[in-house]
Amino acid sequence: MDEIVKTRENISENGKSGFKFTKQEIKAIPEHTRKIFIANNYIVNYRITSNEYFEARIRRKGMYIEASGLDFETMRTRFMQRLAAFYDRPAVQPQVEEITSEIPTAHTVLFRDYGRDWLKIKEQTTKPSTYKEYERSFRVDLEPMFGNRVLAEITRNELQNYLFGIVGENKHRKADKLALMLNCIFDMAAEDFSIPSPMKKVVLPNYQTKKGKAFTYEEEKQLVDYCKAHPELSASSALLVLLYTGMRRSELPTLTILDDNWMQCETSKEKMGQDVVCRRIPFTPMMRKVLPFIDFERAKSTNFNTINTTIKRLFPNHHTHELRYTFITRAKECHVDPELVMLWDGHSFDKDVKTSVVDRGYTDFSEKYQLQEAQKYDYTL
Repeated sequence: MDEIVKTRENISENGKSGFKFTKQEIKAIPEHTRKIFIANNYIVNYRITSNEYFEARIRRKGMYIEASGLDFETMRTRFMQRLAAFYDRPAVQPQVEEITSEIPTAHTVLFRDYGRDWLKIKEQTTKPSTYKEYERSFRVDLEPMFGNRVLAEITRNELQNYLFGIVGENKHRKADKLALMLNCIFDMAAEDFSIPSPMKKVVLPNYQTKKGKAFTYEEEKQLVDYCKAHPELSASSALLVLLYTGMRRSELPTLTILDDNWMQCETSKEKMGQDVVCRRIPFTPMMRKVLPFIDFERAKSTNFNTINTTIKRLFPNHHTHELRYTFITRAKECHVDPELVMLWDGHSFDKDVKTSVVDRGYTDFSEKYQLQEAQKYDYTL
């Protein structure tokens, strides 16, 4: 029996990575679909994305099968399952004219349909929250604009003007996100249909991202006093936790109290497929001062919109994420070890910390040292 090729170095005749069928798999392929694979020497092309995800896809003569996975075997297994499901369809013997008309091309495939195919891949390769944002942007912005157009008819000039229009509304980040999605979709189409990507020469103007800022001591005191005065509000507990832990808003639901010295949460900035990373945050003196006013269970279940609207009502020029800025800023002002600040807030790199990422990977700070440094996080409001 032929060995199943399991390495990315298996190269097909067209120079792409591919895997072969075993003899048993070849015999199992029905006659009406076997010819499709004979033309390609029984090799299915696949690629490895920038985030090390495996994607295999075949599109020809009315057949469209795609599968992806975090490793080669998962991708191959899914592909074979979907191929088997395709076999179960009744064999059709269309006329030559019908076969020709069914072959998808850049002149027949709608942007809407092809974009949805791309979204199916993203659904398997990104976290649910990331995919949700991709799907929303496609449905709300790209699909209404280009959905009913065939791929080959969409020009560089149209795409450029569309993105410039968004920039003209001073929505630079939105323009960047949509440009990224359009690049991905048309890069995939360029490979599938051998057409040049109309996004290749599209450019966007540079812009300076608005940097957040920490609360002043006066603003911090105003926020703390408000939360103390309104303990009945779920947002009060949530805001105090975010202010004195540096947690991201999305990490709140995962908060756990380990003991009198430590809290724990799941770091939200992790790529799909990677193990969940839990990090511990010590109870600092500033946190202990407000503990009587915190209901941790209410903080964990507080609606994100409630947190945001409370901050905006009290401080129109601030946003929720700036509570994290404040925690990190105060820790540095209190001369807490910068590497510990990174460890507690879930950052992997800080250009101001004069040590290498490798060195930090070999460093395992003791609880005693961390708790000792945490005591420095103390000041008067």
